[in-house]
Amino acid sequence: MAKKKSIIDFYNMKASGDKVCWLTSYDFPTAQFAEAAGLDMILVGDSLGMCVYGYKGTVPVTMDQCIVHCEAVRRGAPNTFIVGDMPFMSYQTSDEAAVENAGRFLKEADVDAIKLEGGVRVASRIKAIVEAGIVVIGHIGLTPQSSGALGGHKAQGRTAKDAAMVVEDALAVQEAGAQMLLVEAVPPEVAQYITETLTIPVFSIGAGKECDGQLLIVSDLIGQFQAFTPKFVKKYCDVAGIVTDAMKAYCKDVRGGSFPEDQHCYHMIEGEKEKFLSEMKK
Repeated sequence: MAKKKSIIDFYNMKASGDKVCWLTSYDFPTAQFAEAAGLDMILVGDSLGMCVYGYKGTVPVTMDQCIVHCEAVRRGAPNTFIVGDMPFMSYQTSDEAAVENAGRFLKEADVDAIKLEGGVRVASRIKAIVEAGIVVIGHIGLTPQSSGALGGHKAQGRTAKDAAMVVEDALAVQEAGAQMLLVEAVPPEVAQYITETLTIPVFSIGAGKECDGQLLIVSDLIGQFQAFTPKFVKKYCDVAGIVTDAMKAYCKDVRGGSFPEDQHCYHMIEGEKEKFLSEMKK
């Protein structure tokens, strides 16, 4: 059984050039698969709003929902570094609220770190959470919780001016004390500059291959989420097609009378059938 990685391991991997591989997971069985596959980290992302609950975005997701899913993932992957994703309005109101809600992830779901979106604007939140002894992963670039203010789910940092703002956010996250950083949907040259400039591990989700590791949404990777597919996603299988075909085959068997067969049935103990039928005739 592999030993659970720590912050020190991720810093050593950055130094050696070994890439960190992580995915989202929202439930017990998927977490089991991730641990068996040797993932370095699992993010219980607020993307569960879309991937599990069918919301249009991440904004409706609550702390209680995140905690429940983190608990399930921890049971499925007890030896994997797990990150809880702080949902919208769980940290925006005050430093105190941010610390309290970050603490819930550790106390109630036994996660190893939390992630929150934003750069300069959440620096005080990051600092407060870190000072409470909690590992923080920053998240800049395309930040889905504030996508409305960004004009939608659009790539960030595509002009020199905007790229400089993304770098400013990255520096603010590191200065505030975050131990790692996720960069989403920015040009690879911007992400590479950030990775080479910062001393903390920097991870990509749609930000090119020059970062210290990669994150993807598991529902995208396995072809389960059907509403849309981001440009940066590579589908490694088509779960939606496989499951739909299986369900169609099941319906065909039931309607055609070929399921269930004798092998799928529980039979009475030998000699009991006759007794049962005799009793029913009385």
